[in-house]
Amino acid sequence: MFDTALSSADLVFLAKGAGITIIVTIISVAIGTALGVFFGVLRMHLGPVAAAPITFFLDIFRSVPLLIQLVLTNAFLGMVLQLRISGFAVACVVLSLYTAAYCAEIVRGGIEAVPETTRRASRSLGLTWLQDMRYIVMPLATRVALPSWIGLALGVMKDSALVYVVQVTELLKSTQILITRLQEPLFLLLICGAFYFIISFPLARLGGYLEKRWSND
Repeated sequence: MFDTALSSADLVFLAKGAGITIIVTIISVAIGTALGVFFGVLRMHLGPVAAAPITFFLDIFRSVPLLIQLVLTNAFLGMVLQLRISGFAVACVVLSLYTAAYCAEIVRGGIEAVPETTRRASRSLGLTWLQDMRYIVMPLATRVALPSWIGLALGVMKDSALVYVVQVTELLKSTQILITRLQEPLFLLLICGAFYFIISFPLARLGGYLEKRWSND
């Protein structure tokens, strides 16, 4: 069905692109999750009025398409600020903020899911606000937020395909390069899809395992 001259070197080229996808995803999800937890907790602590500027800032990253964010950020840093920043760094910064914007909402929802009576009981036992958040709220909120966070991480991994616009040769860009040379789009896209499946499947299974384990506790 497929008549292609795909060599081992081509597979290595695709594997390197997959490696870039994994690295960009790990960096973006790690930084974005840390920022998302910070912003989510801060919004809950400050209240809706005081946290309005933070909410507006995060809404920008949730509302503007990621492709536009990448293009505008790259143009602003390079043409306006005259900064020599690699496309890889631009991709990680934008994806991190994009992840943080959604993660903050996940954290907020997780915290709101913790019963107010539970928090009052912890405070009545003499726990400080920080101790209440660390030992009571965050463990319970994590169980609620985990499925959404797993979905976010998988979404960021797939959205990383857009970083080609800032000259990052990730998995999809590598596939497009080979399609141009070999003229076998269907075959190469099937391989590309297989790579994405291999990357995402373990994370999805881990999330399912943790969710099932915690639900039985």
